[in-house]
Amino acid sequence: MPAFSDADCGHMARALKLASRGQYSAHPNPMVGCVIVNDGAVVGEGWHQRTGEAHAEINALAAAGDKARGATAYVTLEPCAHHGKTPPCANALADAGIAQVIAAVEDPFPEVAGRGLAALKAAGIETEVGLMRAPAEMLNAGYIARITRGWPRVRVKVAASIDGAIAMKSGESQWISGAEAREDVQHLRARSGAILTGIGTVLADDPSLNVRLPSSTFSGLQPLRVVLDSDLRMPVRAAMLDLSGETLVCCVGQPDTGPLERAGAEVRSFGDAGAKVDVSRVLAELAGRGVNDVLVEAGPGLTGHLLEQKLVDELVIYQAPHIMGSETRTMFQTPSWLRLADRKSLEISDVRRFGDDTRITARVLY
Repeated sequence: MPAFSDADCGHMARALKLASRGQYSAHPNPMVGCVIVNDGAVVGEGWHQRTGEAHAEINALAAAGDKARGATAYVTLEPCAHHGKTPPCANALADAGIAQVIAAVEDPFPEVAGRGLAALKAAGIETEVGLMRAPAEMLNAGYIARITRGWPRVRVKVAASIDGAIAMKSGESQWISGAEAREDVQHLRARSGAILTGIGTVLADDPSLNVRLPSSTFSGLQPLRVVLDSDLRMPVRAAMLDLSGETLVCCVGQPDTGPLERAGAEVRSFGDAGAKVDVSRVLAELAGRGVNDVLVEAGPGLTGHLLEQKLVDELVIYQAPHIMGSETRTMFQTPSWLRLADRKSLEISDVRRFGDDTRITARVLY
């Protein structure tokens, strides 16, 4: 690992901050930021705003103009070296006369995967990689998961009391968390390519599962709504079917899909009749559609099943400061966990307050 200076770290930190501006609009592409520095001064900045549009490096080069010659480019992800929807950034950097490129992390996409750095070196550009690798990988964890393992990052959202209840036994649950926490959930949705739930939640709550943020904050596409519905009980008058965006209903066997399809849903079978929907196949399908991040908003049966199948990457728990008592429903149903040894450890990565509630973000360790 090369020795990076404090100035190097500062410029890459700025590039990461720029990259995060694409959190609602860049997917399925990764979020990327670029800072161009010449003789110690920042001469150009850019970030990838939307798939199909200019990449971060191109925007930064446009801002730098002639000052890019002899400069250093700090990029949060290895520059591309292939013709996709846009020309290769490695070529553009070389043509602009960039002298050095410092990348935070390699791009695992097969058509890049080291080829970008190799192209830069072949053009006589000094390259370094690894500066602030960990935060750069975290920024694009969903994209990296989709490319390297074939299914998206799965994040489960739960609102619970401090004693772990998500509803009364009657099903009453509105509202456990406060307004500030519920608004933060809208930002989680906006950062997701798909929102997944179960038919039980649809029948009980008729959720919209859409992003409800002002247009000044969110101007991207609505996440794909995904409903796991083995027996195809999805109501044709479900609220989500009247909203902008698409809804995918996942069933098993070959039921009559006509009524739902005429109501605006897409219906696909993921398993044999009589079985449960094969969630791993659903996740692979979502990866094939370019979904990087899946947000699960569902009941304890589905969320517990995902945990049992080791398909959950991260939990986001909004913990409200009240006690709901014994006549309640708990966060997860995991009937296969019978011994203390079956418990799953968590690695807490973030804790912060939203109004009176505490949001705990934790990675599941299997």
